[in-house]
Amino acid sequence: MRVFFKAISMIKPLYDITDKVVMLICKLLLIADIVITSMSVAGRYISWIPDPAWSEQMVLTFMVYMAVLSATLAIRRRAHIRMTAFDQYLPEGLVRFLDLLSDVAVFALGIVMLVYGIKVCQSPLARFGKYESIPTLSRVWMYLPIPIAGGSMAIFELEQIFMRLEEIFVPKEK
Repeated sequence: MRVFFKAISMIKPLYDITDKVVMLICKLLLIADIVITSMSVAGRYISWIPDPAWSEQMVLTFMVYMAVLSATLAIRRRAHIRMTAFDQYLPEGLVRFLDLLSDVAVFALGIVMLVYGIKVCQSPLARFGKYESIPTLSRVWMYLPIPIAGGSMAIFELEQIFMRLEEIFVPKEK
């Protein structure tokens, strides 16, 4: 069993790279949000700075992307909010099993978000619908965070599931 988990841990650098890419995307989206919002607010009071009509929808779209991507980063770091009030009163084995069960449930949610998010992105509503303030931009960009978040959640939850299984089946060496 130890050999299996050793082989699985060989792909940890791939998870690390994915984590860094997702974090970079979140940082770039935050910078874009700040710049667009600042430009929009300044454009209302300073005549020579433009106040584009599309600024509010772009800021909201970027915020949705940041929210779902940062949630996947929280999954990777085991920093996602969860109920632990009874953990101290339950047997350690049961707590480990329940943690594994919750990881499997979130993994399943990620797969559902990925599959149905792709279906939504391929729907006529998304493909032919347009942003109100940017008529050249497809609404696919508005729905795209759903499958992106689902895929990211599934990837990072897979790592968490293997880590939980390793905690259960491979005893720590003292």
